[in-house]
Amino acid sequence: MSHLDNLAGEGLGAVLGDIARTLQAEPDVDTTLAAIVKTAVDHVTGAEHAGISLVERRRRIRTVAPTDPVVVTIDEVQYRAGQGPCLDAIAEHQVYRTGDLTNEGRWPAFTPAAVETGIRSMLSYRLFISETTLGALNLYATRVDAFSDQTEQDGRVFASHAAVALAGAQTEARLHLALERHDVIGMAKGILMTRHDLDPVQAFRLLVEATQVTRLKLHQVATWLVEHRHDLQPPPSPSD
Repeated sequence: MSHLDNLAGEGLGAVLGDIARTLQAEPDVDTTLAAIVKTAVDHVTGAEHAGISLVERRRRIRTVAPTDPVVVTIDEVQYRAGQGPCLDAIAEHQVYRTGDLTNEGRWPAFTPAAVETGIRSMLSYRLFISETTLGALNLYATRVDAFSDQTEQDGRVFASHAAVALAGAQTEARLHLALERHDVIGMAKGILMTRHDLDPVQAFRLLVEATQVTRLKLHQVATWLVEHRHDLQPPPSPSD
């Protein structure tokens, strides 16, 4: 029986509310990820280690915020083999649990090497918002049958809160990045306007032309210009 299951009725609701507020209060993506895995190990009975398989661009998957090096080791086995509970949780949109990897037949290319890590039980949840899959929350234990049916059900609720917190942190990070890029482009335009007596449209057009020559993105060109503005020679004056 999980810690969450022990807190029935109002106690369970209170602890889930506390978890949700804790996760959503974290200031950035990395801190949110670390809070998710720590809270999972603290509140899900049987979980000794945790990590997140994060889906990135072009469906690349990498392990983030592992609570122990063994998490990275066993996840890399999954990625190389192309099969395992966390990959299935992401692809099949289901929860995957195994109680004894030594007797697990669902992932024959994964289990032999996984057993060598000492891990016996795994529990993997898809992290998602609407139809968008963010990754998988993975729990690990060295004990056989570490996770019960009730633990699996309780973990679903936790995974839902974790997904909301992670999605919120990612959205905020993207907004901050967009604002930073907007600011640096504005600074670069200002530099060009001052040095070359250009209007805003002309300065922006010059930045765009630089992207075509350098094959860099607009914010990269702008960042380079801002960082090297003191190294650039000013244009000659009309009297030169």
